[in-house]
Amino acid sequence: MDKVDKTAISRIFEQSGPILAVFAKEPVPGTVKTRLSPPLSAVQACWLYRIALEETVSRLRAEGFAVVVCYAGRRAWFADAFPGVPLLAQVEGELGGRLRAAADELFACGGAPVLFVGSDSPDLPVALVRQALEALQRCPAAVIPCVDGGYALIGLQRPLPGLFAEIPWSTPQVLSTTRERAAALGFALYETEAWEDLDDINALRRLMQRSPDARTALCARTELGITP
Repeated sequence: MDKVDKTAISRIFEQSGPILAVFAKEPVPGTVKTRLSPPLSAVQACWLYRIALEETVSRLRAEGFAVVVCYAGRRAWFADAFPGVPLLAQVEGELGGRLRAAADELFACGGAPVLFVGSDSPDLPVALVRQALEALQRCPAAVIPCVDGGYALIGLQRPLPGLFAEIPWSTPQVLSTTRERAAALGFALYETEAWEDLDDINALRRLMQRSPDARTALCARTELGITP
């Protein structure tokens, strides 16, 4: 398994401010965006996933955030796709354990607060990210909820391993269970306005309608022939 590249990661802590960790899988047909197939082929869904991931990373970096990619797959692929971006290998196991391990590593390296995003919301408004970030000045944790019952972003002011315990990942109960975990830890989870994940073809069409100039929307329209 790849080791943590502490030399690369340490560079982001030379900047003041938060750490935005993008959780990502190496794009392999049949393993990413499977709910888009059909109507897309596995290869097309994989290509769209890659575009969404690249758009997510580039938008956050363009806004001046210190970004690290927490990756699953071959480090060489991510190093080639995101030159100059610090990389942190995900550990094995379920998502909660992987989030806990990444948070521990990033806090131990000096980062705070730490915010996690995926590649499922490539048009996620930066204003919502900044709202969650501002909330972390006074709250232990903050989320950008998703309309499907999950969240597009979760931010931690400090390590909170219990927040990721026994979550029914990939179900509509992710957010409600996370609220329960926060209450058990003695605080209320801060929540921004909700956004939408890119899960299926209908969600893709809605993304194309609300953000027609997004790179992901342009790819769907011009390269994959999807109509809004």
